[in-house]
Amino acid sequence: MATDALSTTLKRGTGLAIAWAVILIICGFISLCLPLMAGISMAFVLATLILVAGVIHLTTAPVSGGFGGYLWRTLVGIVYIIGGIWLFMHPVMGLISFTFVLGVIFVIEGFLAIIHFFSMRKTAGSGWLLFDGVITLLLAFLILDRWPSSAAWAIATIVGVNLLISGITRLMALLAVRRFLNAAA
Repeated sequence: MATDALSTTLKRGTGLAIAWAVILIICGFISLCLPLMAGISMAFVLATLILVAGVIHLTTAPVSGGFGGYLWRTLVGIVYIIGGIWLFMHPVMGLISFTFVLGVIFVIEGFLAIIHFFSMRKTAGSGWLLFDGVITLLLAFLILDRWPSSAAWAIATIVGVNLLISGITRLMALLAVRRFLNAAA
């Protein structure tokens, strides 16, 4: 009896998780099919998060200790709110900025991975570090060489692929759990 209840609970839990995996897959497809709209949507989400952070800084400023902490949090809160409002008013410019920052991050990450490879080259599997570094630099080159026009596809494509892969891998793992539960029943 207890195993039936546990099995039912696990099936219900995997059902919700399967629904989440399907939502991730759908969002990944949408992001890949409509990269500019997905990118601008991400800019709006980031603007919202920045605004919320600004409000939190302002509301916590009075309890931040001395006058220096109060002044610092108040100023940071004001800057965050101004930045968030600017991003809401100029989402395409925000997307262009995010894309440039992503390209720069990829350049740094690629070079660091290659440097790390040279310190680890005698270790088994270290070739993957070199591979990762080269691919990351190629992505950086694709993003920065076409910047600012790459803003229309880069972030949404990367996020879309991530959502798609995450959704598919979760779905496959959850379906395997479901098959196991059904076989055990």
